[in-house]
This record gives sequence, structure tokens and C-alpha cells, in this order.
Amino acid sequence: MRVFVAGATGAIGQYLVPSLVAAGHEVTGTTRSTAKAAGLQAAGATPVIVDGLDRRAVLDAVKAAQPEVIVHQMTALATMSSFRNFDKEFAVTNELRVKGTDYLLEAAQQAGTRRFIAQSFIGGWNNAKTGGPVKSETDPLDPDPLPPTRQSMAAIKHVEETVPGAVPEGLVLRYGYFYGHGASDNMLDVVRKRQMPVVGGGTGIWSFCEITDAAAATAAAVTRGAPGIYNIVDDEPAAVSEWLPALAHAVGARPPLRVPRWVGRLLAGEAGTVMMTDVRGASNTKAKLELGWRPSHASWREGFAREAA
Repeated sequence: MRVFVAGATGAIGQYLVPSLVAAGHEVTGTTRSTAKAAGLQAAGATPVIVDGLDRRAVLDAVKAAQPEVIVHQMTALATMSSFRNFDKEFAVTNELRVKGTDYLLEAAQQAGTRRFIAQSFIGGWNNAKTGGPVKSETDPLDPDPLPPTRQSMAAIKHVEETVPGAVPEGLVLRYGYFYGHGASDNMLDVVRKRQMPVVGGGTGIWSFCEITDAAAATAAAVTRGAPGIYNIVDDEPAAVSEWLPALAHAVGARPPLRVPRWVGRLLAGEAGTVMMTDVRGASNTKAKLELGWRPSHASWREGFAREAA
């Protein structure tokens, strides 16, 4: 099929595009970088230089490609360094999730594109902090998000509420925390320097997804799955108190420091503290059943060990 990947040189795109080409799809990929366009061409895709916030350019690019499927992977998180100023760090990504999504959906409607797959997120600041430790797609997002995350929550909700009804086949993929080559280098550096402590009891439950597994799930969604929302995470949600010391051990670092919650607020702000102490994990049952996808890194335990090696 003709597949248009917006944000084709990002963390997922670098693995998704070669996978789609290998499967026989005709891929058009967007990037804002002339230098990265050469990489897309080398991978077998047709590169297009497009700013995802330029409505006219987006409409023209999609019209030229006439895709049967659009995959929206546009974010701007490569330089994210702190959770303290959360919405400020996510500002461009939030704009891409609102305006960028709207422009791509408008383009899809004009081009007659049937299937639209968009990136979302689950497992941290945006899931409900009550109830059981693991949430499914039917569980609500946080109805009262922390003030520093409200703009980011609104952007996530815009994607999840708009995409499924805007085209005949609208799918939203809620990825867990990425790790793997090109996706977690900053976090590994922080862990090695012991700059990521276990806050409070470390009772926050995180769901991870190795980056090539995220790309594989996205490739599966190009041809499989009913419209709706899917959690793309591994099989083992885990508490911070469990996975963070394991990650430190895997990369040869000393065990993480442990600090009380009030110190966590000073270091990482309220959003960072809540992520360490109160969040819930996510279930991947629906994605396995409907997308026919299985993470090759079923647990972060083996994934962390492979990455460290």
C-alpha cells in the first residue's frame, strides 16, 4: 500500500520506515531536515521536506503522495531534559499533537485516505492514579491532571478523541516509555550519574516499550486492528523501586539514591514526583489480540540487559 509517514526520521520512524519498505509498501516519509532526507531515500522511501506545522505544506505533500495509510509520528522530544517545566518541555510536541494532527486529518480527508494511525502515550503523568496497578484502554485518563501537565494532557486527549472518528479507520497507539538505541541515551546517562533517585517508596508503576517493538506494533497497525485506542507496552509493568535499581545494575552504575517525597519535589517538581510514586501501568492484551503483535522484548528485564550489552 501507499503509506505516508509523518515524522519518519524520529525514534520510531528510523525503524518503521525500513520495516514498511521490506513489507512491500510504497513509503513517503517526511522530515524537516535536508540531511535526514538522504537517509530516508537510502532506506527505500520517498523523502519530503515538510514542517508539520505548515498546513499548506502538509496538505500538498499528502495530496502528492495519495496515501492509503497515514502514520503520524511527529514529536519534538529529542532535547527534553527535565520534568520540572513539563508543559514547556512538551510545548512543540503538544502543538504537533493538536495542529499537526488536524492538518494531517484534513489532508487525509482531501486525499481519500482510509486509515490513519497516530502516536499517543500511556503509563505516566496522564493515566489515572487510582484503582488497580494496571490499566486497560477502557480505563479513563486522569480527570484532574497536575497543573504543570494540563496542556500536555489536553493535547493527548485531542489526538485520542479526534482521530478515531475523523477517518473511516482511525487508530491511536499509546506507547509506553521508550528505551533502546536512539530512544533512551539521555536516561542511561542520568542513571549512570545517579541523578535519578528512587523517590518515596518508588511505588509508581511504569510500562516500557523497546523502540523496535514500538515500530513493529506500528507496522502491524498499518494492516490490522479495528479503529480505536491500543496500549503498546511490554508484558511486565513494574514499580520504580524494582526497575530503576535493575537498570542501574545493568549499566554498571551504583544503586540509585533514595530520597523522601519532599526532596523529590525539589529535584523533579510535582509531576516528576508523581511519576515516581503514584502512576499506574498499562495492559497490552488488546494490542496482542487485535494487532497480532507480540513484543520481542517481553520484559524490560531482558531489554535493559540487551541494551546495556
